[in-house]
Amino acid sequence: MIRKVWPLVVAAVSLGIDAYVLAGVLPRIADSLATTVAAIGLGVTAFTGAYALAGPLLTGPLAAGSARRGLLIALGVFNAGNLATALAPNLGVFLGSRVVAGVGAGVLTAVATAAAAGMVAPEQRGRAIALVTFGLSTGTVAGVPLGMLIGEHLGWRWTMGLVVAVGALSMLALALGPLPIPWPGGSPAAHLSSIAVPQVAVGTVLAFVLGLTSLGLYTYLLPMAEARGMESWGFAFVWAWGVGGVAGSALIGKPIDAFGSHRLLPLIAAATLASFAALALVGGPAAWLAAIAVWGAAGWAGVSTLQDALTRSRPERTASVVAFQMAAMYLGAAAGSAAGSALLDGGTDAGDLPAWSAAGGAVAVLLALLVVRLRARPAPAPREAAAPTACAA
Repeated sequence: MIRKVWPLVVAAVSLGIDAYVLAGVLPRIADSLATTVAAIGLGVTAFTGAYALAGPLLTGPLAAGSARRGLLIALGVFNAGNLATALAPNLGVFLGSRVVAGVGAGVLTAVATAAAAGMVAPEQRGRAIALVTFGLSTGTVAGVPLGMLIGEHLGWRWTMGLVVAVGALSMLALALGPLPIPWPGGSPAAHLSSIAVPQVAVGTVLAFVLGLTSLGLYTYLLPMAEARGMESWGFAFVWAWGVGGVAGSALIGKPIDAFGSHRLLPLIAAATLASFAALALVGGPAAWLAAIAVWGAAGWAGVSTLQDALTRSRPERTASVVAFQMAAMYLGAAAGSAAGSALLDGGTDAGDLPAWSAAGGAVAVLLALLVVRLRARPAPAPREAAAPTACAA
C-alpha cells in the first residue's frame, strides 16, 4: 500500500529542491538579470511569504471534494511559477514568478501530506507522512548540489529547468494514476478554524520555534565552523546535516506507527536541544560531525512526527493542520536567519550561535510536552447499567 504514495514523494522532491536551490546560484542570477544579489535574494522572501499565506488560505478551496484535482492544480501553479522563473527576462518577472511558485508549493505540501495519510491503512499512516517529508529532505540535500552543478556548467536557467522537469514528472504520474486519492473534505471555513484547536495552535508555535532554531541556525553553519577554527570541515558538516536529515525522515515512519508520535515528539525535541548544546560546548571535528548529524536527523524527523501528533486523532483536518504547521516552520526559518544576521551584526561571534539556538531548543521541548498533554484521547466507554437489586425488583 505504501508504494501508492511515491508520486506524492516525487512532488515533494521537486518542492525540496525549489525551496533552497536559489541560494546556490544567486550571484549567477544577479549577473544575468543585471541586478544585485540582495535584490535576487528577495525571491527567497517572496517564495516563503507566498508559501506561508497560500497554504492555510487556499488549501481548502482548491482541494474541496477532490485531492487529485487539488494536487494537479497546485503542481500546475508550482510548475508554471518555476518555468516563469527559468525564463524571467528581468527582476520584476523573476520576483513575481517566485510568488506564483510559492503559492503552488504551499498548497502542494498540505494536500500531498493529507492525501498520503489517507491512501494507506491507519497503521501505516506515520510511514506515509514520513515519506512526503523524506521527499522534501532528499530534494534539499541531493537536489541543491545537483542544481548548483547544473548552474555552473549550463547556467542557472537550467537549474530551474531541473525543478520543472521533476514537477512535471510528478504531475504526469498523478494524472495517470489508476487509484483514487481519498480526501477528508471539509469546508474552507472548517480548514481555517483548525488553528483554533488548542493542540494545533501550540503545535504551530512549536513548528515556528523549530524552524527558528534549526533551519535558522543551518544558514550560518559555515560561519560557525570558521569561527571555531574548522573552516576546512565546512563541506563535511553540510553533508553530515543533509545525510542525517534524509536518514531521520526515512526512518522515523515505522517508529511513529509502532510507538506513537506522542511518545517520540518530546524525545526528538530533546535530541535537537542536545545537538545544539554539544555544538555550543564541545569542540573538534568528530564531535561536531556527530552533533550535526543528530541535529539534521532530529530536525527532519520532527516534521513528520509533529504532523502525525496533530492529525492522527483528527484526520479530516490533516491538510489544514499541515498547512499551518509548514507555514509556521518556513516563517520560523526566515525569522531565524534574520535573527542570526542581527546577532552577528551586533557583535555576537558566529561560534556562539548554537548557544542561542539551545535556548530556543529548551522552549521547543516544553512546547512538545504541552502538545502531548493536549492530545485528544478516546472517550471512555459508557459504563454498563447496574443490574437491578432485589429491592428494586
